[in-house]
Amino acid sequence: MGSLACYPAYRPAGVPWLGDVPEHWKVRRLGETNASIVSGAWGEDPSGNGDDTACVRVADFDRMWLRAKTDKLTPRYIQDRDLAKRSLIRGDLLLEKSGGGDLQPVGAVVLYDSDTPAVCTNFIARLRVADGFISKFLLALHFALYAMRINVRSIKQTTGIQNLDLASYFNELVPLPPLPEQRAIVRYLDYVDRRVRRYVSAKRKLIGLLDEEKQAIINQAVTRGMDPNVRLKPSGVEWLGDVPEHWEVRRLRTLGDALIGLTYDPQDLVGEEDGMLVLRASNILDGQLVYRDNVYVQSAVPSKLITRDGDILICSRSGSRALVGKNARIRAESAGTTFGAFMTVFRSPHNNYLHQVFNSKFFEYQSATFFTSTINQLTLGILYNMKVPFPPFEERQLIMRYVEETGTPINKAISLARRQIELVQEYRTRLIADVVTGKLDVRGAAAQLPEAAADDEPIDGDGPMPDNEDDGPFDVNDTLEEELAAESEVTP
Repeated sequence: MGSLACYPAYRPAGVPWLGDVPEHWKVRRLGETNASIVSGAWGEDPSGNGDDTACVRVADFDRMWLRAKTDKLTPRYIQDRDLAKRSLIRGDLLLEKSGGGDLQPVGAVVLYDSDTPAVCTNFIARLRVADGFISKFLLALHFALYAMRINVRSIKQTTGIQNLDLASYFNELVPLPPLPEQRAIVRYLDYVDRRVRRYVSAKRKLIGLLDEEKQAIINQAVTRGMDPNVRLKPSGVEWLGDVPEHWEVRRLRTLGDALIGLTYDPQDLVGEEDGMLVLRASNILDGQLVYRDNVYVQSAVPSKLITRDGDILICSRSGSRALVGKNARIRAESAGTTFGAFMTVFRSPHNNYLHQVFNSKFFEYQSATFFTSTINQLTLGILYNMKVPFPPFEERQLIMRYVEETGTPINKAISLARRQIELVQEYRTRLIADVVTGKLDVRGAAAQLPEAAADDEPIDGDGPMPDNEDDGPFDVNDTLEEELAAESEVTP
């Protein structure tokens, strides 16, 4: 990768964002790469008297070469005319053309790499590739356009929904190399992508092991204390088992107050300079607050829903089970914001200690009480009735100091691994953009690459993952109803 060079000769592309392109490349309208563009159809519930054709909802755009998953596609009844017109075939590209919220990345494109009969939903446009183009090269090109935000100028906002103006988007001028060069580019980027995904997969496994170690330390401290010889008694709580005999076991309702977050309308959304930050699940990572994918609203916020120093912010509802129960302490510098309707704040004078309890296996052990087949929701009633081990004040202080001292190096190692993932992904994104726009010549490097092993399967878990979630940030297997429930906190 370090031996890549520029092309021998360039010429002006006549496109401001593109600059110069290799002399032998063409600059053409993006729409010329499509043989056809057809929007999908959601269909109807299976009725048993027709062909139930799988309908795939595509939202996962972080993996470079995403194969749309086909093991749990949503069965729907698709009328014959829609099936004939909108069926997917291997090599089609699927463009997210409408949506709203973090889970609907308008302008993202993925590859349909399956022979399973399917159509896409009406949020998606099926792009059938024109002669003279390779699907994977166009996938890389769309990926680069998305990364460079070229799609943004073609997005129109209407009542909280973003729509991609297809005519505008496909009128963009893009660089297009000859067909043999497309093959070389795909070969090279496939090779790089496999290496990046292996690296990311290894780092994610490391993060998982470090998380387990940290959680085990916390769990031992908050359920047994610091004295290994202490006399124990039955706690009366199944997940907790025995606890030191001088400890209390308290319901959370006796220790503080829980508050459901703010419900707001799409028209309340504003820019950072005009509104108040709304904390959501995406703002929690490794038990800490992070500021990414921020949302701001301009509306009346009740005083009790304004965060205070010491509050514990908990994700109480999500389309992803892995996120429910994730929590973070509100520090002084984060106070004065609000939080969304899928979040809960627990407010207590004992939060320094309770934050450690919440980051043990506390929520994991009791997940059966708030996970169902249709919804993942930690209600106030469930939260208030949960029982926690509660030692005397002096022991709580000892536990907190011990957990902080032992957890600090683990947290630093996790942060380092996450940063390494971010850097290699940033490198890959920049590399893809440089290659598909002709800034780097990969023809020689591609010719020297070894053949990929026949059993070289795609590696799961690429892309930034929210707080060690088991799958990527966007699950293409979700039903439409699950996605709409998870995509934002605009409607609780």
